[in-house]
Amino acid sequence: MISFNYETDFKLDDETIISEWISNTISKENCNEGEINYIFCDDDYLHQLNVQFLEHDTLTDIISFDYSVGKELHGDIYISIERVADNAKDFEVEFSEELKRVMIHGILHYCGFKDKTDDDAKLMREKENYYLTALK
Repeated sequence: MISFNYETDFKLDDETIISEWISNTISKENCNEGEINYIFCDDDYLHQLNVQFLEHDTLTDIISFDYSVGKELHGDIYISIERVADNAKDFEVEFSEELKRVMIHGILHYCGFKDKTDDDAKLMREKENYYLTALK
């Protein structure tokens, strides 16, 4: 089950469509959907989590806590709406596209994809683009 939680004034327009898209992505990656929570917040909220749990004193757009068991995906995905908006401007893309990219990025991590090496990051970007296209 995918749920959307809000610690800021932001609200997704089409929760049902987005939820189905995420579910389809999980299925296509041969994983099973468990309990996945998206928490949309601001920079301060996410920065506090970054310092407290990861000991990183930096701003970030996403932090995910993966509680998956094998191929059954469970976790909490925190997304800073402020950071996504700034990144969208920097990358010259629509806010909604950048938000969806970040949302699917978290799921792809749960599916086992990494992005620490150049090759892994390239594959991650290809997967993101593939699933973004599937949503349109």
